[in-house]
Amino acid sequence: MTITIKEFSEMLGKDVFTDKGMFCGKVADVQVDLRRFRVRALVIEAVRGSYLSELVGGKRGIILPYQFVQSIGDIVIIRHFSPTAVESKSAEVREEPREE
Repeated sequence: MTITIKEFSEMLGKDVFTDKGMFCGKVADVQVDLRRFRVRALVIEAVRGSYLSELVGGKRGIILPYQFVQSIGDIVIIRHFSPTAVESKSAEVREEPREE
């Protein structure tokens, strides 16, 4: 999925839903891989009472790998996920080696 700079800035604050219709929260930030010029992940802020807030408990949100994103328009639609899927994919994002 290609994304332009205009769309990139407009993603912040968009509502995020799973493909099964579960409200997760809002896009708080975007992680970008500047070496490859690709979006790496979305930072999703868990909104009180949402599906995501039930999964993460007292945490503020999650870093969701961009592979989970299915569509971006007026809202962001992501693949439905389980708590174990988010933990394992988030670990992969954190463990990627960095070049300085």
